Amino acid sequence: MRFPIFEAMMLVCFGAAWPVSILKSWRSRTNKGKSLFFMVIVFFGYVFGLCHKLFWQERVDGAVWLYLFNLVMVGTDLAFFYRNHRLQKAAEKVS
Repeated sequence: MRFPIFEAMMLVCFGAAWPVSILKSWRSRTNKGKSLFFMVIVFFGYVFGLCHKLFWQERVDGAVWLYLFNLVMVGTDLAFFYRNHRLQKAAEKVS
């Protein structure tokens, strides 16, 4: 199995920011400073990168796991975005 080190390092660097973002979303219970548009673009970027790895390369390499891991993290942050949106709407109704 080939392992593209530079692509892997790029994915590790991009992926390093998501746990911090997820923790912020979980703790703050608000979407301030978040961009749904940005997260959706990044999510689909990982989907398309994963599709390329799986369907258009002769051999699938280990970077596929990094794409999957990052995709799960962005998906988690998107789920928190929608949870926080619901919480904000409920708080507005109470106020």
